[in-house]
Amino acid sequence: VQLVESGGGLVQPGGSLTLSCAVSGFTLGNYGLLWLRQKPGQGLERVSSISGGGLKSSYADSVRGRFTISRDNNRKMLWLQMNNLKPEDTATYFCAKARTFLVDRRTEITHRGEGTRVTVSS
Repeated sequence: VQLVESGGGLVQPGGSLTLSCAVSGFTLGNYGLLWLRQKPGQGLERVSSISGGGLKSSYADSVRGRFTISRDNNRKMLWLQMNNLKPEDTATYFCAKARTFLVDRRTEITHRGEGTRVTVSS
């Protein structure tokens, strides 16, 4: 299983970024996927998740309405569109594979990538 994130960088408050995750090594459509983040000095936080078929998604309260998760199982890709970024969104973002097709707060994560760093600062 491999998950490789890209697209991070430095952006001004109010700006946008799209993170990408290239996925390989398993049948993508059978599993939910997630975006996690880790802020400096803090633990991992679940940002968003999407079901294996892409029809059901969820978001942390802190990003709902600003971030959009999407996936393309044929292209083996996961994305996170981030709009109206705030300094508190500064973190390393990871994509992750769930153990199951559907994802809820208790769903176990089986694999995650190395992460891509996002810095929101003027």
